[in-house]
Amino acid sequence: MEVKIKTEHINLGQFLKHAGIIDTGGQAKEFIVSSEIKVNGILTNQRGKKLYPGDVIKVNDLMFTIVG
Repeated sequence: MEVKIKTEHINLGQFLKHAGIIDTGGQAKEFIVSSEIKVNGILTNQRGKKLYPGDVIKVNDLMFTIVG
């Protein structure tokens, strides 16, 4: 699934909300530590991780691609 952003980058916490995975930004921290999230195949738990167009994010069993 593609997630379109209008800025140069988006951080992981904002992405989760923008993609509709979580309802509020406050849920990001708990969600990130309790889920398996990979950015371009690398496991991450950094809420502030910057995501750029072309990045592929796997959240549990869902795949997303950032597009600009």
